[in-house]
Amino acid sequence: MPQHSRKPSPKPDEPRADARVVIIDDHPLFRKGARELLEPGTGFEVVGEASSGAEGLRRVGEIRPDLVLLDLNMAEMDGLETLRRLHQADPDMRVVMLTVSDREEDLVEALRAGASGYLLKDMEPEDLLDRLRQVLEGHLVLSEGLTEHLARAVRREHEPTPLDRAGLTERETEILNQIADGLSNKHIARNLDITEGTVKVHVKNLLRKLNLRSRVEAAVWMVEQRRPH
Repeated sequence: MPQHSRKPSPKPDEPRADARVVIIDDHPLFRKGARELLEPGTGFEVVGEASSGAEGLRRVGEIRPDLVLLDLNMAEMDGLETLRRLHQADPDMRVVMLTVSDREEDLVEALRAGASGYLLKDMEPEDLLDRLRQVLEGHLVLSEGLTEHLARAVRREHEPTPLDRAGLTERETEILNQIADGLSNKHIARNLDITEGTVKVHVKNLLRKLNLRSRVEAAVWMVEQRRPH
């Protein structure tokens, strides 16, 4: 089948095209509900569905959507394995886990595997749409309450270096704050007018100084630091 490329970003004076979405979920009723939610006028267009991980990998490879909604608990190939394969095939693919599981282990594994978001199926429809729009803007999104789960997991695995003792440069602090806002390296580079490669070097350095292993851990830890204690 012919390969489809992602639509180019619209120019400022052009209307923005709807984001093309593929839904991978083994429950037909949920797929139907998600399709109805992402109706014309919401900024999304459902261009494909799959009832299994293997079928989802094929559909995504054929369609090359802007966004994938992926269930966690599926027979044969589960959502985490499907996510890993999607991310391996295209590291820039935006994949949002949409699940009933609020287990810390599932959340941590999904984010480490490259998920752009982790949302629970019991969210209010308008909240879900808002979070999906944020993903398209380059943000990492989580359902309410899950940030605390992730923060506990980070603290349990190792003790981060306190911010006032980490010795971050002004630029590293700038980048850390933008990571905490959920921005990708590409978006940070654009905001700071530097190359994406330079952002990656700064991220590597700030993670080392803070004794953190990933940008996801850095984002969650920084969000926790911002909270009043």
